[in-house]
Amino acid sequence: MPKSPRKHSFCVAPMIDWTDRHCRFFHRQISRHAFLYSEMITAAAILRGDTGRLLGFEKAEHPLALQLGGADPQDLASAARIGEEFGYDEINFNVGCPSDKVQNGHFGACLMASPALVAECMAAMREAVAIPVTIKHRLGIDEQDTNETLDKFVETVARSGCRTFIVHARKAWLEGLDPKQNREIPPLDYARVYRLKADFPQLEFILNGGLVSLRDASAPLAHVDGVMLGRAAYHDPYLLSGVDAACFGSAAAAPARRDVVEKMMIYTREQLDRGARLHHITRHMLGLYHARPGARAWRRHISENAHLPGASEKVLGEALEIVESCAANSAP
Repeated sequence: MPKSPRKHSFCVAPMIDWTDRHCRFFHRQISRHAFLYSEMITAAAILRGDTGRLLGFEKAEHPLALQLGGADPQDLASAARIGEEFGYDEINFNVGCPSDKVQNGHFGACLMASPALVAECMAAMREAVAIPVTIKHRLGIDEQDTNETLDKFVETVARSGCRTFIVHARKAWLEGLDPKQNREIPPLDYARVYRLKADFPQLEFILNGGLVSLRDASAPLAHVDGVMLGRAAYHDPYLLSGVDAACFGSAAAAPARRDVVEKMMIYTREQLDRGARLHHITRHMLGLYHARPGARAWRRHISENAHLPGASEKVLGEALEIVESCAANSAP
């Protein structure tokens, strides 16, 4: 555990199509303190779309950041202001996504080649809101991944007033690799993130990339201010049950899986009454019993029944009975 836990000591990464409001509410039932992030939403979508649908969330999700994508300083400032009005605790700027769609829009990871523009965007957002504005980026892009270019990027962005840098500890290849490959093929280099913290001690650095467990996360906390887990927290969400004690020093007992399911049943009933679809909620819960007796039966029952006409929160109750029966039968 860090000597003085900070709000970013443990974060759940923003993940497109995954960390929607239902996912975040579910994660919050497991950890009270993990800092949660929205999916990346473009500034243009917020300014021209259904802001209530895009930005709505439950109060229980706090602390919560809105991650924005874009490259127009004024559009980003306007979107950040709307995010603040909705009640988000932080605005995070995406300068790490390598997808072709994002590149075609001239934002995401390709902005690392334009640190002055990134700083301009950050300054505009900081001027527009009173809440913190942070950034998530890579070590570099393509051949521009030297310590010199990385230092220049951080120095330039820091001059905008930004103090929190979430660093995916691998560079992005914008030509030849798809987003999935960009999460796996460029090698991780935690040492470069540690060096950033040593060279810029006045700034906050959060390490992201390749961490798959709380044990993995513990060592980096000796060198940086926090860690961010993504897919590991999604596929094995109950690992979040150890976060509050390990990363924030909480003495509160971790919730049991049964308690989490029961709270999600109440939430699900409320959401269904508002017009939500059951499988849009339950899809995020499939990994709750990861590596536990009955995990496959839990996933199968939900997957086979959540999409059926008239299905309700009772599907979760039935799945709970099944998985607990499996656990009882497997006990010595």
